[in-house]
Amino acid sequence: MSDAEVLDILAGAFTIATKIAGPILMTALIIGVVISLVQTVTQIQEMTLTFVPKLVGSGLVLLLGGNWMLREMISWIEGLWSIIPTL
Repeated sequence: MSDAEVLDILAGAFTIATKIAGPILMTALIIGVVISLVQTVTQIQEMTLTFVPKLVGSGLVLLLGGNWMLREMISWIEGLWSIIPTL
């Protein structure tokens, strides 16, 4: 196994991790900013107020995009398994 092959596998792992975690993290970020703006405007500084909307938003993203995320992960792992004999 050469250095280039290891770096290619590592780049693929980072790419798939970004594709899978990106929608969940972006949803949590957007919800967090919106709740923060609402808290600033209303002057309600409750720390637990941001937790439940982020949890619900992340759950909805997993519910709606979980099938796609699973298919992406499975296809990457199948590709990884298929190149094992050539390493």
